[in-house]
Amino acid sequence: MVANGKVYLVGAGPGDAGLLTLRGAELLARAEVVVYDALVNPELLYLAPKTAEIIYGGKRAKDHAIPQPELNQLLIAKAREGKTVVRLKGGDPYVFGRGGEEAEELSDASVPFEVVPGVSSFVAVPNYAGVPLTHREFCSRLTLITGHEDPAKEASSIDWPQVAKTPGTKVIMMGTDRIGAIAQTLIAHGMAPATPIAMIRWGTTGRQQSIAGTLDTIATVAEKAKIAPPTVAVIGEVVKLRSKLNWFERRPLFGQRIVVTRTREQAAPFSRQLSDLGAEVLEVPTIKIEPTTHRESIVDALLELNSYDWLIFTSPNGVTMFFEYFFRQFHDMRDIGGCRIAAVGPATAKKLKDLHLQVDLMPDEALAASIAEAFTEYESVENLKICLLRAEVANPELPAALEALGAIVDDIACYRTVPETADPSGAVSRLLESGADWITFTSASTVEHFHTRFDLPLLVKKFPNLKLASIGPETSKALAALNLTPSLEAKQHTTDGLLNALLAATKSKR
Repeated sequence: MVANGKVYLVGAGPGDAGLLTLRGAELLARAEVVVYDALVNPELLYLAPKTAEIIYGGKRAKDHAIPQPELNQLLIAKAREGKTVVRLKGGDPYVFGRGGEEAEELSDASVPFEVVPGVSSFVAVPNYAGVPLTHREFCSRLTLITGHEDPAKEASSIDWPQVAKTPGTKVIMMGTDRIGAIAQTLIAHGMAPATPIAMIRWGTTGRQQSIAGTLDTIATVAEKAKIAPPTVAVIGEVVKLRSKLNWFERRPLFGQRIVVTRTREQAAPFSRQLSDLGAEVLEVPTIKIEPTTHRESIVDALLELNSYDWLIFTSPNGVTMFFEYFFRQFHDMRDIGGCRIAAVGPATAKKLKDLHLQVDLMPDEALAASIAEAFTEYESVENLKICLLRAEVANPELPAALEALGAIVDDIACYRTVPETADPSGAVSRLLESGADWITFTSASTVEHFHTRFDLPLLVKKFPNLKLASIGPETSKALAALNLTPSLEAKQHTTDGLLNALLAATKSKR
């Protein structure tokens, strides 16, 4: 007999992935099944194990991926299979999210469940738009209302006359299409037409869009701005504080949609930096890392480790994959021998330092001539044996430059890059539908693979305002091969350098 599993109704927060609770992240990390809603940030799905079954159960207006009764039975069935099920719901499960209904069904079926509160959008979204819900100088009462039902219907479950005369802030959720009717209803029941109101779409995310007006003007303002669901509306005098407290929309990269083309593993720190500065980040990794097809070469290199004077790593991927092979063969880091180590770029050096390995040489630039010059300044490499550990397909200039100095170079492939075709976060769809402000390229291979997947010149033609950002000369060469010129090239050929260049370009434009 299979023991019952358990269902966790987890609040995913309002959209910003960073607002997920620690308990929610812990449960996602051990989930066997994840059933998620439309307003859940897809980035959170990366917290689940790769073996987890991911099921979309979202609802938008009349479009339900899984009707609610069927979804309830799905949760019960998966739990009865003995699975750990995370039901990931936008905001908080018990705030206009049908979490109570789902919990009742689980209880009636004698399925164990737990509810994990989430940060509700009615609290977080106004915060990110610079509107405190309460303030001693303005109000000390808060009214939360669903705008999902028509305020004009005869048998409304909302007492609109009472809402209108109740002092304090009013928050309306799911009322985008009815905001004009709601505003007029409140005016009809005694609220001042000049009462301030703000509407925030996609709050707490890089896509956040905010508008403000009064009860009398909001319908016209919303129509002009073409604001669409999902929104949170805030009514009350606290809206006047928005101009003073609007911290989120004042960040330097706010309003910029930036595409990151690195592998998922490498993209996370760069994406986080961009998000922290206000950008809407679309992670569209064009390559993924797989083991080399030339395994015999790396096996031979491992057997000859003691014969090398230098190991050169040109990327963090090379470090990761080399030591995966190394620790299959050896159990002690001392077996690496007495060779010196060179790292191309600070990210590669950091990866080595994380393994408690000393980096003896780190060239300033990732160019073959610069690397060769750095070696010349360090020592003569004539007759020294060098193991160059990098991707299967790589620029031949570096080994040629070292050999020209008299070095004996073994060019060893320890990984290969292959095209990435998956789109779990929907970033590809959003890029193809509405473009972006910037596409960032961090290597020639990201340019080549991106072009293979999307036809880069055609994409630039489709979206004329789209700009390309290059991490350095080699990457710019790959763009030039497509008859494209980057709008910027980082002076420091690192992601930090690329970030600084983006900040400078955006500041200059503003």
